[in-house]
Amino acid sequence: MGMRQRPLVGEPLALDLVNTQWVDRGQAVDLFDEPGGVRAWLGEHDLPGDPASAEEPLRQARAALRRALEQPGPHSEDDLNAILARGASRYALHDATPREIHDVDSAWLPAWRAVRDYLDLLRCRPDRIRPCAHPACILFFHDTSRNGTRRWCSMDGCGSRAKAARHYQRQRTTGA
Repeated sequence: MGMRQRPLVGEPLALDLVNTQWVDRGQAVDLFDEPGGVRAWLGEHDLPGDPASAEEPLRQARAALRRALEQPGPHSEDDLNAILARGASRYALHDATPREIHDVDSAWLPAWRAVRDYLDLLRCRPDRIRPCAHPACILFFHDTSRNGTRRWCSMDGCGSRAKAARHYQRQRTTGA
């Protein structure tokens, strides 16, 4: 059996890391528990690093990001700041092109970049970082819709399940 298909891909790096955990038919799934899961995730994002040494930092960053998303406050900020403290950015000019250089231990670079990406999301449109509205879903997305009213991680997944449940409820209450 191959690696499980993730239900939501293509989100910004921070949210995509959080979304490596999901619920499938009532069962919790963790991509990083799958053989080759960490390697596959690093590859999806062209992130350097040895999967064996990056796994624990990624798990820590994922837990810190989920906590920040679900329970924002000083404790979750402390967790994120502890990861950010493992690296720094500096700037240089090379061939008339400004460059940002990251000084981060290689094992922590993917985790550090994911947490830094979260700061970029907070800087731009923090109100557009949303949990899926389906009560059984634990995925997060960045709402890029023009009017900012997206509610579901996907219309064909959680959105259609919610519509079907509402339809079923209406049928029961009208006795049809």
